Amino acid sequence: MDNNSQRVGKAEVRLKWDPSPWDQPPHHLDIIATTYSTDAPYGQPVYVVHFDSRSPDGTINMSRHSQTGQGFGYVEVMTLELDRLAPSFARVVVGVAIHQNSAPKTFGDISNAGVLVVEGYKELLKDDFAQVVGSTAVTVAEFARDTSGAWEFHAMIRAFDSDPVVFAAEMGSAPRR
Repeated sequence: MDNNSQRVGKAEVRLKWDPSPWDQPPHHLDIIATTYSTDAPYGQPVYVVHFDSRSPDGTINMSRHSQTGQGFGYVEVMTLELDRLAPSFARVVVGVAIHQNSAPKTFGDISNAGVLVVEGYKELLKDDFAQVVGSTAVTVAEFARDTSGAWEFHAMIRAFDSDPVVFAAEMGSAPRR
């Protein structure tokens, strides 16, 4: 296990942002998770989990969803029960995408946005998207099995300029060198 990784059994990803001004279309952000098999850990996702779906086995699901950011604190929450995932999975990548419904929006257009990844009461990652202000989507976390089969958490802030559908297809690709 490297110094930037931590063993994790069950994690929660939380997302917050301020609603758009009253005279503007709503800002709609989504947490998206993609799963990858041991046969193709950087290939196509086995399945994608987002606001309108859950994993087939119920191990990854959204417990809270917002289309506007209205509410107090973290208004969108995804739970990942990694210790229940089948051994055929090698990686899970989690990201955040901004819907591009009315006009192009980047993280720089969204006020008070932030993501928090926790295991129980332990904070694994807290980020305010300041390093990706010109982007429309970002990966935030990678969960990967180590050689013993245990899940490790790795912070993975990686910017993308794509809509949620394209982002889901490309977010787990190997980083460019």
